[in-house]
Amino acid sequence: MLLVALALLLGSGPAAVAAPGRATSSGSASPALGVGHVFVIVLENESYKATYETNPNPYLGRTLRRRGTLLSRYFGIGHVSHDNYVAMMSGQAPGAASQSDCQQYVDFAPSPAVFAPEGQAAGVGCVLPPNVASLPDQMEKAGLRWHGYMQSMGNDLNREPDRCGEPTSSFGTGMRDGTQTAAANDQYAARHNPFVYFHSLIDSGSCERNVVPLPHLATDLASTATTPNLSYIVPDLCNDGHDAPCKGKDVAGSTAGGLSSVDHFLAHWVPKIQASPAYKAGGLIVITTDEADNSDATACCGEQPGPNSPAPGITGPGGGRIGTLVLGRCVRGGATDSTPYNHYALLRSLEDLYGIRTGGADGKGHLGMAGATGLAPFGRGVFAACPAGALRTGSPPSVADGPGPASGGPGSAGQAPGTASGGQAPGTASAVLPATGGLPLAPFGVAALALTTAALAGRRHLRRS
Repeated sequence: MLLVALALLLGSGPAAVAAPGRATSSGSASPALGVGHVFVIVLENESYKATYETNPNPYLGRTLRRRGTLLSRYFGIGHVSHDNYVAMMSGQAPGAASQSDCQQYVDFAPSPAVFAPEGQAAGVGCVLPPNVASLPDQMEKAGLRWHGYMQSMGNDLNREPDRCGEPTSSFGTGMRDGTQTAAANDQYAARHNPFVYFHSLIDSGSCERNVVPLPHLATDLASTATTPNLSYIVPDLCNDGHDAPCKGKDVAGSTAGGLSSVDHFLAHWVPKIQASPAYKAGGLIVITTDEADNSDATACCGEQPGPNSPAPGITGPGGGRIGTLVLGRCVRGGATDSTPYNHYALLRSLEDLYGIRTGGADGKGHLGMAGATGLAPFGRGVFAACPAGALRTGSPPSVADGPGPASGGPGSAGQAPGTASGGQAPGTASAVLPATGGLPLAPFGVAALALTTAALAGRRHLRRS
């Protein structure tokens, strides 16, 4: 069986942070903060200690650290990489396949999804059914724009296309994802691109329209109108720190990899983001990491397992302490927030910033585990430096400038927009698993899901029309 964000660099401009000596106000994540554009940058496999305490490279650990607020008790939600990316965009908890990085790019079964409590799709596999929603689904329904910017995607069209980014080898054979390891000419990894794991985005064409190679970011930053409300930025296997040394070169021409290449990437792209009109008008940068080293499976925030794996961190309850740095509008420089957060909290914060208030697992706009009771979105410890009087009390900004008014998110149990109440797509049957004491019953526990690797290999992923 298969096992297994940010620069709003507190800106140099007055739009990002109040001037010294002036009165400020604070608030929790909501449209009132006036954050119109969020840039999430996801790095790889570094612990809090390695990134922020012993890091010899100056840009992230010191330069950016002085300009933003460090979330010192921020945790990954599982091991290994892939489950963290999916969690950030959907609130879906780890399962056996995602805990092994979806070595085979195969469809999730059953389809349509059957939902356990907390909006969790119960089953096994990788590419989630059309009735499992993601944050981009919510944003599109609310009239907001998003893009995934994937470095190196499409460098070798025999490995993956230059739009959306499904692994081409698996698309044809249903066997191993050919992007699991880097090549000198193509260091893209599909498992770090969460959008190719949602049929709701693939089948609608949204993935094809919105997931593009990283160079498109430079063009899109030219104006506020061309900058999406969410820019989800994924470096390749060298620039995200995953490989050390690298098969190819990083953005500075080095093959060092690790935190050295991370610094090169951030020093190249963060200033471009900070110089953009969208950032200056109320941008936020979130620089996070997928997970800590596999030896750290600690968790926070009362994280609970979903129905598909008893231990999200394989050897423990979570993905370890990683830390996250936030820069931009309303964010103080050189500050630390010790509130516990994780990737589910990031998703909840984004939903709250965008004014998504209906649907989701909790009926309040929060997908999956982002709707868990007691989970805190980014609060006053993060947004502690809004210019006095800057908190907006009217309608959220327009699509061109930022979050628009909530127009209803996906329906209950985490299903994609346009699906019927209860989680099923129109004309299909589905179900919601009952709960006992708030926890799912066991029919789709890992032991009960006796789909082996061989069985999964026979279920190749199919793009539905």
